[in-house]
This record gives sequence, C-alpha cells and structure tokens, in this order.
Amino acid sequence: MTEKMKQAMKERHTVRQFNGTPLTDSEKSILQTRVDELNKQYDLAIALIESEKSPLSFLGKTLMSGKEVHSYFVLAGDDRTGIDEQLGYAGSDLCLYAQMNGLNTWWMAGTFNRSFVKGLVQGKKIVSIVAIGHGKTQGVPHKSKSKDQVSSYEGEAPEWFKNGVEAALLAPTALNKQNFTITGKGNKVNLTYKNGPMSGIDKGIVKHHFELGAGKENFEWS
Repeated sequence: MTEKMKQAMKERHTVRQFNGTPLTDSEKSILQTRVDELNKQYDLAIALIESEKSPLSFLGKTLMSGKEVHSYFVLAGDDRTGIDEQLGYAGSDLCLYAQMNGLNTWWMAGTFNRSFVKGLVQGKKIVSIVAIGHGKTQGVPHKSKSKDQVSSYEGEAPEWFKNGVEAALLAPTALNKQNFTITGKGNKVNLTYKNGPMSGIDKGIVKHHFELGAGKENFEWS
C-alpha cells in the first residue's frame, strides 16, 4: 500500500475539468471504506457526499470548467485544537487513495458554499471539501520551490530526509505558496508553516507527504 501511495503522490495533480461520469457503486464503496477507517482512527466526521445541487460558490463554479462533478469529500470534525491539521492529513490520504483507484481530485478550501455544506454535516467544523471524479485530464504538476528553499538539516542530510522533503514539495498547498520550512537534526524533524487562513490544513497535507517520502520509522516529529 505504501509504495502505491508514494506513486500516487507523484501522479496526483489538481484537476478542475471532469467528464461528468458518476462514481460507480464499486468506487463509492472503496472510498467509503477508507473514509470510515480514517474517521475511526483520528476521531473525525469526514463524509463522502453526492449532491445534484452544487456545493460550490460562484467562484468555484467559474473555476470548474466543463461538466460539474457531484461527488465530494466533506472534511469535517469536532472543533478542537489541531483539527485543521488532522483533517488536512486525512484529506491528503483520501486524495492519494482516490488517485490509486483511478480517480481525480480538487481541494476546495475557499471555493464552496459553506452554508449549504453545513447542512450536510451538521454540528461539525468544516475546513474544506474535495471534489472527486473522473477527470478529462490528469492535471499538470504545480510550480515548486527547491529543496534548499524549504528545508535544512544539521550536518549531512540522510537519504530519508531528502526523500521526505521531495515528497513534501509534491503536496498541494493553498495558492501553491509552499509556505513551510522543514528542519532536521538526527532523527528529529520539525515542520513550521507560515500563519494564514489555510495553514493548518496545508500543514497536515505536507506532514502526510513527508511521512510517505521519509518513512515514519526513520524519524520523529519534534
């Protein structure tokens, strides 16, 4: 599974054009099983929804050219310390899992109709939705900073650290700003993220990618 997720990490790009084909029963079942596992593991309330009424804002509808998709992950949970980061981490897992299963995704943290989506997952904090479906294309890689711009290691950086940083640079972040810094010493790694409206979500996504690239057995977060 880990190797497939790592490959999906390299192949997954933002897709805003979908062909309108609905998810099959098999695809929905596979995704729902993963949602249930993540909700149980991290005490979250993520929902896989299908809605004929669009949950997108006017801007979201404008950006989603072509046929609209009607399946979404709603990233939700109890409003507690660290929930944005936890949902970003779990959402990243779902995006890569979807990619593994031949589907495409688009993170939509600021381009959805919040009042409408709140009615679908009541009593929870909603940090983002993720559109999921069959893309017309596989998207294109985002522009990226260099490893030296986002990381440093005290002494000679081990291979696992380099791999982790490379994986982190593949992570989708708000407006593609990549406002994170990763530092390492021995087997200790620290991740900081510049404060902003999406920084908690982004930090969770970047953490998930770094762990996949570096191997969780090789380091500890500090």
